[in-house]
Amino acid sequence: MERNTSPRWTARLLPLLLLGVTAGLVSQDERFLTSRTGRPLTLPLDEPSFQFAVFADRTGGPADGVRILQQAVDETNLIGPDMVLTVGDLINGYNTTPEWMAQMTEYRGIMDQLDCPWFPVAGNHDVYWRGPGKPPEEHEDRYEEHFGPLWYAFEHKGSWFIILYTDEPDPDTGLRDYTKASSQRMSPVQFEWLRDTLGTTSEADHVFVFLHHPRWNRGNYGDDWDRVHELLAGAGNVRAVFAGHIHRMQYVGPRDGIEYFTLATTGANQGSVVPEAGYLHHYDLVTVREGGIDVVTFPVGSAQDPRAITREVSEQTAWLARNLKPMITSELSPDAWGSVRGAVDVTVRNPTNRPVDFTVTPISDDLFWSFSDHWHGVLGPGAEESFELRVSRPRAGLDAGFRLPELEVAADYLSDTARFSVPSRRFSVPLSAGTWEAPSAPDLEHVLALSGRAAAQIGSDEVQLPQGPFTLEAWVNGDAYGGRRGLINKTEQSEYGLFASDGVPSFLVYLGGAYRTASADEALLHPGKWHHVAGVYDGAEVRLYVDGVLSGRASAPAERKLNALPLTIGADVNNKGAAVDHHSGRMDEVRLSKVARYEGERFTPARRHSTDEDTLLLLHADAAMGPWLHGASPAGAHPLLLGGARVQAEL
Repeated sequence: MERNTSPRWTARLLPLLLLGVTAGLVSQDERFLTSRTGRPLTLPLDEPSFQFAVFADRTGGPADGVRILQQAVDETNLIGPDMVLTVGDLINGYNTTPEWMAQMTEYRGIMDQLDCPWFPVAGNHDVYWRGPGKPPEEHEDRYEEHFGPLWYAFEHKGSWFIILYTDEPDPDTGLRDYTKASSQRMSPVQFEWLRDTLGTTSEADHVFVFLHHPRWNRGNYGDDWDRVHELLAGAGNVRAVFAGHIHRMQYVGPRDGIEYFTLATTGANQGSVVPEAGYLHHYDLVTVREGGIDVVTFPVGSAQDPRAITREVSEQTAWLARNLKPMITSELSPDAWGSVRGAVDVTVRNPTNRPVDFTVTPISDDLFWSFSDHWHGVLGPGAEESFELRVSRPRAGLDAGFRLPELEVAADYLSDTARFSVPSRRFSVPLSAGTWEAPSAPDLEHVLALSGRAAAQIGSDEVQLPQGPFTLEAWVNGDAYGGRRGLINKTEQSEYGLFASDGVPSFLVYLGGAYRTASADEALLHPGKWHHVAGVYDGAEVRLYVDGVLSGRASAPAERKLNALPLTIGADVNNKGAAVDHHSGRMDEVRLSKVARYEGERFTPARRHSTDEDTLLLLHADAAMGPWLHGASPAGAHPLLLGGARVQAEL
């Protein structure tokens, strides 16, 4: 927000002095009432004020720019200024009469929906003629008939507004060209009118000036503005000048007490090079007070109607955002060279009580993927629709550059009066890792490296642990153990998991309606050191072993409560299947077995585990193939690497 540096800001702060501490307390300012005592508060200065909005260029851009203008009109009606002014280029123009009339009708049809008066400024697009039969005045007469005078002034609440015309022709050649200084000089007729008008408005509190071309920028505009500025500065009450044309915001001033504002666009061609630096669609709101003005920019789309946010809208859009995930069915898997070809079935469902406009777009950070086109549709309440997505990838390698294809889902909730866009989300298209030839054990030990934001996951259907005894174990080496740290988990008020929070290992299994937890009494895991951690459930007892030593136990009858969440290595898992509370460091030799492998008080853990018919998952961390970590179990279960998890040599 730009502010006039007037001392009015100190004048507006009237101290409020509380005079007593008993019930019925009154203040020195009769506008403040309370029956309580407290910190003295400051009331605003009770002074007259008003607001006006300024719209930027509409033309020189795509035809759908009128929709941006319409949105600006709708938002301005929410704000409720006294009036709206423009800075020119209202229509595309550069045409003959029939096209000009159609564009004028369209523009006025939108602007006339404002709840307040609006005042036009003429720009080059509004008056330049292109085509046969060009009259000397081009579209000037037509502009004045349908929009208003080329220059004029009016008064409102003690302030005057002066509208100037900056596309007069070269007096010698008749040429209209905003790129030539000879065509950017104010005519004697308009200059004398401006001088007379400034004399008429000399007693006004404020004078504001509006025009299309920011001639103070010089360059192709020449130096004619210097004499105009001197005239404005000499008046002593001109506060601000507003212009457009250059399609980017720009501020100059104060210069002799005058602030110069150049607006960007309200529907015109906009490259959005740096939106936060003024390359954007917007409108300005000016607040006028006795001591000065405030000017604030509103990007189009930033104002909302709070009356449109009903309880239904608030709750249903949140429900939509939480349940945006489509159902994706895929039986695809890459071959050893990373080649994939086939189809994926996708089902989108509207979980709300209003229509929802969905767009599903296939994307991937791996540029070798090719997809059939995106899907778009409006689904009624509770409705769903399925479609087939064809995907393919050439033999481009199954290495670290391989990425899963994804679907980006965007959705707009449609109420009676507005549409509400929920944040789009990306969902991976599931691919099976396929069948791999087991890699040879490397000469150097390799491990799974986890940064504290990384993990590996494998679907519940790929590692089906039956009821009864089982063992969950791994070698772990943490960079740090502070806070809550998950090691291997399928928890969420069900199933099982290993934790290392604050260096205190624990093993828990959800049995008989509650977690049965075997935990160490102290921190046994130390940063920078390898430890073997194993959890055993033998059907009657839950036991925890650390480095082969029994470190905790708990009785554990009844069956285990199951869930469909992925088994997560290197973190805990939440109810959405996402990895949370990550381990930071390294892991190796992760094994899940459907048998109780250890009993008694102690054993000697093997540094490299072997596989057998009871092994459901075994990760030597010897190699990765694309995004998958090779699994050595008989079932060939291969977890997906997430968040930068990688295999590295243990030096």
